[in-house]
Amino acid sequence: MIITYLSIPLFILFAALGGIHIYWLFGGHWALDKVIPTKENRKFTKPIAIPKFATLLVAIGLMLCGAVYLSTSKLVTFPFPSWIVDNGILYIPIVFTLRAIGEFKYVGFFKKVKNTEFAKMDTTLFSPLCIGIGIIGGLVFWLSS
Repeated sequence: MIITYLSIPLFILFAALGGIHIYWLFGGHWALDKVIPTKENRKFTKPIAIPKFATLLVAIGLMLCGAVYLSTSKLVTFPFPSWIVDNGILYIPIVFTLRAIGEFKYVGFFKKVKNTEFAKMDTTLFSPLCIGIGIIGGLVFWLSS
């Protein structure tokens, strides 16, 4: 039962994040200047051109992560092979924890570039969100084992 209570918020979060990427895929501009790492603070005079294929892949990946957690909740079943769900609940928290740690320059808690719009959002929202996903997803994995 507790797995369901942990999995449903993860599903909702991943669905929302995937939805934002779909919005960007179809030309939305909201928050784009705050979600792309830059070397220095700069104002974008025109909308940022984001690679459509990469945005689509991220959206699909986020929605698949949500589907893994929805499947783990047992409220909905998908025709996934069991190894996808079993590996998903192990690797999703690992990936998001690593994202929170970062690559030590532009992204994560240990980044060196800290004064850009992205860096501020990363410190206050993106990295804490990723570590939260890592912790809650880790609990789902641990309780499922």
